[in-house]
Amino acid sequence: MTHQLLPRALVSPRWLLDTLRAGSALRSNIRVLDASWHLPKTGRDPWREYKERHIPGAYFFDIDVCSDRTSPYDHMLPSADQFAEYAGKLGVSNNNHVVVYDASDFGSFSAPRLWWMFRVFGHPQVSVLDGGLKAWIKEGHPVKSGKELRPEPVEFQAKLDTSQVVEHEEMVENVENRTIQMVDARVEGRFRGVDPEPREGIEPGHISGSVNIPFPSFLTEEGYEKSPEELRRIFKEKGIDLSKPLVASCGSGVTACHVALAAFLCGKEDTAIYDGSWVEWYMRAKPEDVVSEGRGKTL
Repeated sequence: MTHQLLPRALVSPRWLLDTLRAGSALRSNIRVLDASWHLPKTGRDPWREYKERHIPGAYFFDIDVCSDRTSPYDHMLPSADQFAEYAGKLGVSNNNHVVVYDASDFGSFSAPRLWWMFRVFGHPQVSVLDGGLKAWIKEGHPVKSGKELRPEPVEFQAKLDTSQVVEHEEMVENVENRTIQMVDARVEGRFRGVDPEPREGIEPGHISGSVNIPFPSFLTEEGYEKSPEELRRIFKEKGIDLSKPLVASCGSGVTACHVALAAFLCGKEDTAIYDGSWVEWYMRAKPEDVVSEGRGKTL
C-alpha cells in the first residue's frame, strides 16, 4: 500500500493499531487526535460524533476553538502561544508522534488541516491516518464511545513558519504578477461559480489565475490517499509544476491542506496555504476580482 512510503505523512490503520498495542515506549510516544470538522450546512456535530465513536485513546481537537477568535474569517490560524497551550492541554509534547484523523465519509476531509497546523508551528512528526475513521472501522479495528479521561497537561513549544502561510495582500499581488501557482481545492461547481457556497453571504467563484483540483481527486474511492505516481500525474495534467512555488486555497483553508499533503507525498514540502481562502477573498474583493460563471459579486 502506498501509505507506507512516507510514514511521517501517512500511516495505515494497521500500523496505528499495532503501534498502540506495542511496547510501552512506542505506545506512550503516540498521540492520536480526532480533527473532525464539517461544512456548516451539513448539520453534523463533530464533538457529538466523537463521543459516539472514536479511536480508543484519541482526543478531540476542535479546529474552530483553536483558532484566531478575533478574526472575521473562519478558523484562521491561532497564535503560536495559543496553539502551544491548546496542544499541551491535550497531552501533546514536542517529543510525541502525532497521528490525526477525521470521521468524514470521504475518508479524509479536515485531518490534513491539523497535519498542516502542526507542521506550520514547527512540529514535523505528525501523520495523517490514511483513510481516516472510515478505513479504521472498515478494517475491523475497535472504537470507543464517551469521552477520554482528561490528559495530563504538558509543555508544547510552537513557532510559526510564516513561509507556509500566505496573506491576502500576497494573493492580490500574485493576481497581477502570476509568480506563484495557485490551486483551489473546492469542488468544480463552487470554483466555476455555478454551485452555491456553504456559507451565507458568500457567492461562489474563484481567484483569477487559480487552477481547480477538487480535494477528492487525491483520494481513492475507498478514501485512501492515491499513490505518489497518481498524484504527480494529477498535478501534471492540471499544469502544476511541483518544482515551482505553489499556494493552495479552498473555502476557508481546510481542504486546501489536501493539496499540501498531496504535494508533500510527491516530495514537495513547501506548499503554502492561503489561510483566509475564498471567504476572505470574496469578502474583501472588488466585483471584478471575483471570477464566476454565476452571479459573482455585484456590490
